[in-house]
Amino acid sequence: MATTASVERKTYGEDDSQFLDLYSANEPRGTVVSIHGGYWRHKYGLDLHVPIASHLVARGWTVANIEYRRAKPDGDGVWDDMSSDVLAAIEIVGDDAGPLVALGHSAGGQLALWAAAQPNMAIDAVVALAPVTDLFLADGLELSDHATKALMGSTAAERPDLYALASPLHLLPIEIPQLVVHGRNDDDVPFEMSTDYVEASEFAGDTIDFVDPKKVDHFHVIDPAHQVWRNVDSWLGELGR
Repeated sequence: MATTASVERKTYGEDDSQFLDLYSANEPRGTVVSIHGGYWRHKYGLDLHVPIASHLVARGWTVANIEYRRAKPDGDGVWDDMSSDVLAAIEIVGDDAGPLVALGHSAGGQLALWAAAQPNMAIDAVVALAPVTDLFLADGLELSDHATKALMGSTAAERPDLYALASPLHLLPIEIPQLVVHGRNDDDVPFEMSTDYVEASEFAGDTIDFVDPKKVDHFHVIDPAHQVWRNVDSWLGELGR
């Protein structure tokens, strides 16, 4: 499906990182809120998801590629700002036509799943690509040079209550359809993050689909030209009929 799209930048706050790029499709199937990863660090931005936004709008989806406040090297934890930014960005997008889908990669997958678990959020489904689903495990493994400590401003041992409120594994059930895609060759986010999460989701009664291809790494899953993305297109296609 070829679709003409316009792109409009919208702000939702005064900080330089509080904005989104809205790719508007004609007669949209629905809206996808695209949340980039980068282990929550400031040096990574929404440009990572421009190919995804372009791909999805060509297939008939309106896409909000969002930016949000992220952890800086001299920061002291940014979770409160980041989490409120993600909710604010989603709320201004709305769902005028069709389902509203939160799609996130890596740390963005954590944010998408977390947002979907929050009360009164009008999110109809989640696509989580190689998501960080367990912040306790991420902290224990010291992933990406203690990325969770930079995010939270503390370790899990110091603030288990805060970690539990932000960790998707500990917020189940989400009670909306979910697609999790995680390549078995992922060297950035452990594959067990997704296997454990999917098992716990199913046990909690959630509707969840899991794609776990071999020879697929952490960045293949954000390349819409890669074969693994046919799974995402198919799943979204069924959702947006």
